[in-house]
Amino acid sequence: MEMPVMPLKRIIITKADHDRLEELFLSRVADAFRNKPYLDDLRGELNAAQIVDPGDVPADVITMDSTVRLRDMKAKETETFTLVYPDEANVVEGKLSVLAPLGTAILGCRVGDLVRRQVPSGMGRWRVEDLLFQPERDSITA
Repeated sequence: MEMPVMPLKRIIITKADHDRLEELFLSRVADAFRNKPYLDDLRGELNAAQIVDPGDVPADVITMDSTVRLRDMKAKETETFTLVYPDEANVVEGKLSVLAPLGTAILGCRVGDLVRRQVPSGMGRWRVEDLLFQPERDSITA
């Protein structure tokens, strides 16, 4: 049975993150993740993304290097992750790769969004509870 196609969300992303993710798709790192439907979704989201200056990112949007609290709707537990590039990923430290199924799903989401994604343990559902840190919102620029 085929899984229904989820409509792509139109993510908001900075030019720097968009460019770095595009480079990632052309790199050897991405070769290890070929033929993964969730990466096709991310590819489509990047193609349709609204690219903005860092100062124009809404304060509740998950961007790269954001720290987010997610509620697992099945387990009724919350987890905190920082969304990172694959070379920085570390599950023990809560650093979630943007190329992991959940990582691709949360990029561009907003506080309050419900996220659904097929993960190794089955179909997962999470709610974005809080955006604890967003570099575009929380960094002090000179």
